[in-house]
Amino acid sequence: MQKRQSGAGAGAGGGSATPAAKRGRPLGSVNTNSAAATAAAAAAANAADSVAPPSLLGPSLHVHYAFADQNNKRIVLALQSGLKSELTWALNTLTLLSFKEKDEVRKDATPLAKIPGLLDALLQVIDDWRDIALPRVLVKTPRVRLLGANSAVTGFGNEYEALNSDNPLPHPSTGSGSSNKETSVLKCANKLRPRAWSYEEDGLFNLDEEGRAEKQLCAVAASNILRNFSNMPDNEVIMAQHRHCLETIFQCLEDYVTEDEELVTNALETVVNLALLLELQIFSSPSKPSFIKMTEKRAVQALMGMLGSAVKAWHSGAAELIGRLIINPENDALLLPFASQIYKRLVDIISLPPTDAQAAAVGALYNLAGVSMDCRLKLASERWAIDRLLKVIKTPHPTQEVCRKAATILENLVLEPQNKPHLLPYENAFAEMLFGDSRYSDIFARILYELTSRPSNKVASACGIWGM
Repeated sequence: MQKRQSGAGAGAGGGSATPAAKRGRPLGSVNTNSAAATAAAAAAANAADSVAPPSLLGPSLHVHYAFADQNNKRIVLALQSGLKSELTWALNTLTLLSFKEKDEVRKDATPLAKIPGLLDALLQVIDDWRDIALPRVLVKTPRVRLLGANSAVTGFGNEYEALNSDNPLPHPSTGSGSSNKETSVLKCANKLRPRAWSYEEDGLFNLDEEGRAEKQLCAVAASNILRNFSNMPDNEVIMAQHRHCLETIFQCLEDYVTEDEELVTNALETVVNLALLLELQIFSSPSKPSFIKMTEKRAVQALMGMLGSAVKAWHSGAAELIGRLIINPENDALLLPFASQIYKRLVDIISLPPTDAQAAAVGALYNLAGVSMDCRLKLASERWAIDRLLKVIKTPHPTQEVCRKAATILENLVLEPQNKPHLLPYENAFAEMLFGDSRYSDIFARILYELTSRPSNKVASACGIWGM
């Protein structure tokens, strides 16, 4: 049984000592189009007195590393202003400052999340888009008029209709002398209406389609900056303990059906980078104020929705996220109630062709199998689980470590005596792997030994082997 590593250096492999790789921008994704050039020119114009040193590592478009220190207040104020020109300048500048290629090491990267108010200002850009993302159907109920309800002349501009109209139906704002019952109903209706009725009205400035599209682009740009932030080690702790940041991310994952696809992808990659330091109990912490009222159950349900998505990048990222979250023992109580759904979906992903999604699913099962006996029992009883784990080894997967993890999962399952009825039908397949592939012969030798030895003789055989 593998011992879980609760430190930040543990990756999706559970017992591995190397830190988990970040989910960065893929190679060859540098876009040097006119928009990027314009952004670089705008940023360079504001930092004309600074010249990038030749040793600066980064993308082809450079911004001096001291630019953020000299203009940090201006960047935050530009984001908070909401003005189109200022907001565009701030987002372009932060995109260049936080840009990081995959497997790139930038020693001079500025810990932008430590700039006071910057993280909240970026989250506000996303929240502004979230507020208008789904159109609200305004149902304006008639405002109740109680002043002069028992008199024919109410004073609200309906005197002529009340005195001269032959319409037998009374106006909603007028009443009759004997309408005590109706008055009580109106009073009850008035009590049920929220006091902040003005929030149901349209905003001061209505956005057209072009304005909504600009808000959406700003939100996507802000989410891309947050993803870049999560690639910097100096920002991990700050972002993983920022409740507003996590609530916004999980809310985007929760609405993956209707939300912008790039925004959802950036949010998922951000939380995967922060998963090793993330504790889901933060959503119920009384010491951290809540902005969106996200709960632990909603967060896990949003994660399960991403795991069941048909988009390969999404269910692959969700599987990797589960594998990293389960390393922290504090998250066990929140994830294990969904264990049966998690196993079923991960086993389905394993049946896919050898890709990153299959590797992420095997890594998640590898960590889950080392959590507790209950996890191993449920995984062994899952239909097709053992057969598909063997298929990963026989195919085999291009990455040898994935095959070794699949074999180790089988070894963890056979350690439980209750799982032997599920594993005995595959005894011949285990023997073929023992003599057919020398790379994993040691693992399958131990599996066959556990299958053929009786539980009552385990202690005696162990004593004989070690000479005790």
